[in-house]
Amino acid sequence: MSADLPSPELTDGHKLLLKRLGVSIDAGTLRLALTHRSYAYENGGIPTNERLEFLGDSILGFSVTDALYRDNPTLPEGDLAKRRSSVVSTRALASIARDLGVGEFIYLGHGERITKGRNKSSILADTMEALIGATYLTHGIETARQLVMRLVGPLLADADVLGAGTDWKTNIQEISAARHLGTIIYDITGSGPDHARTFTADLLIGGSHYGTGTGPSKKEAERAAAAAGWIELQKIYGAEASVSGDDGAPSSAAGSPAASGPLSGATPAN
Repeated sequence: MSADLPSPELTDGHKLLLKRLGVSIDAGTLRLALTHRSYAYENGGIPTNERLEFLGDSILGFSVTDALYRDNPTLPEGDLAKRRSSVVSTRALASIARDLGVGEFIYLGHGERITKGRNKSSILADTMEALIGATYLTHGIETARQLVMRLVGPLLADADVLGAGTDWKTNIQEISAARHLGTIIYDITGSGPDHARTFTADLLIGGSHYGTGTGPSKKEAERAAAAAGWIELQKIYGAEASVSGDDGAPSSAAGSPAASGPLSGATPAN
């Protein structure tokens, strides 16, 4: 067995993570849920968390769908689907994982570690789904559903605050057209090495600057800039920012992306 393989027992870090999740999971199943494929590849092809991720994804989707259906008896199917999409998205799950400090416990290969894999949204979201799957295997559907609702329940009540399902760029297009503000331009610049590139986007409308955003991709930076611009435009035009009298432009719900970060005191898994 490789000396780099996880301990067969629950570590103090594992116990801390389980306390944050509010569940108990046996050491073997928890280690599996935290094992990324990059780590498995570097350690002789040991099992990865992908099967648990597959299982957890289904439990997450069912639990959220069930809650939305029961709590919103008059909401149309399309709106239910949008709300579900917002709270089961990669962005939403990664935000939850960062709040819990999950990244510090994920077993990653060398390549992922040096490219900040512990903070990659895709890895964090996949691991959250694997932890949900691990909870189901250990305790059954009801405990797994309760975990899901503890994690995403607040977002079901106020999904726009998280911003996970909000199309900020479309909102910007709508208000710009409704208010005849002019041409929309996202001025993009990049910095950093190729393996850890960071992009910055400045939102310009009609030549005026309305917001700046950063992200690991041009798309993420533009989205962040649009969210910042939306907040700025609300300050100017008020809560009904996207309504322009008689031109029939649709209004959009306001909100801003949640800021979150890993909890302190986590012990790296490797």
